[in-house]
Amino acid sequence: MLPAVFADDDLALRFVGGLDDVLAPILNVLDCLDTYFDPALTPADFAQWLGSWVGAETDGTEAEPMLRAAVAAAARLHRVRGTRQGLSEAVRLAFGVEPDISESGGADWNARPLGPFPGASRPHLHVTLRLPEPRPGDIHRLDALVAAARPAHMPYTVEVTAAERTPER
Repeated sequence: MLPAVFADDDLALRFVGGLDDVLAPILNVLDCLDTYFDPALTPADFAQWLGSWVGAETDGTEAEPMLRAAVAAAARLHRVRGTRQGLSEAVRLAFGVEPDISESGGADWNARPLGPFPGASRPHLHVTLRLPEPRPGDIHRLDALVAAARPAHMPYTVEVTAAERTPER
């Protein structure tokens, strides 16, 4: 696509060919830029960076499908952060298992003013995770995850145990 005066010049053709080799990857990225921001389509290494950008609760050891799911759910999880639903979803995305969550609070309605308060007088949160094959680092990862996703005022404890195995038939 050079003008005729340059199309016959060997130096001009080699110079433009070198520029094409340098600029082609940049143009390719720009043509596919929207796919870089979709967790399902982005390259795996970029998904890790995208997760840090949106505040996904990842530690870099997740399998690629779990990483992509955590990045995709990050914005939604920020809306429910500090709730039982948000904590449960964050743990499920990180470990692939639904946690058992017990908390001291409660909600109730009473027709009498100054009726009894529901729940315990001291706030507390306990998260139990039953994994098929627990690893030594799982307790630390769960502790960090619960510390980040719990209500800020709530003291907590965590526990990781092995799931009961049923005999296969």
